[in-house]
Amino acid sequence: MEMTVQLTIDCSDPQRMVAFWAEALGYVPEPPPGGHPTWRAYWAAMGVPEAELPPGAGDIPESIIDPAGHGPRVWFQQVPEPKVAKNRWHFDLKVGGDRDVPLDVRAQRVSATVERLVEAGATVLRIKDEPDMGLFAAAMRDPEGNEFDVV
Repeated sequence: MEMTVQLTIDCSDPQRMVAFWAEALGYVPEPPPGGHPTWRAYWAAMGVPEAELPPGAGDIPESIIDPAGHGPRVWFQQVPEPKVAKNRWHFDLKVGGDRDVPLDVRAQRVSATVERLVEAGATVLRIKDEPDMGLFAAAMRDPEGNEFDVV
C-alpha cells in the first residue's frame, strides 16, 4: 500500500504562512484540483457546507507542495488559538552542504539563506558559530513564531 505524508501546521494566518514557507522550502502554493478556480470552489463542489468554511477560506491556497514531487505536502490549518510554547518539531533547512564543504562556504550559504528568510518575515533567534566543531547555523522563527534551523 502506498503512503504519502502531509505535514499539517496550525496557524492563525494560512496565507502568510504559505507565502513564507513556499519561499523557505522552494515549494509552490498548491493549485486547486480538477480545474476549479479556487479551493473554496472545489470544496463547494465536494459538498462541504458553506457554514464550515470560515470567511476567506480557500480563496487563496492554504497548502504548499514540492514542485519536484519529492517532499511532503504542507497544509496550514487555521486555528483560533495562538502558539504559546516551544515547538515539539522543527524544520532543519540544510543549505550549507555536507562536512566535506569548507566551513566558510557553508557559513556563506547559511548566511545568504538567513538574509533571504529575514526579508520574507523570519527572525533570527541566535547564530551558532562554532568553528572548533565545524558548525555554522542559525536558529530562527517563522512569521508566527515557529522555530526552525538553517544549517
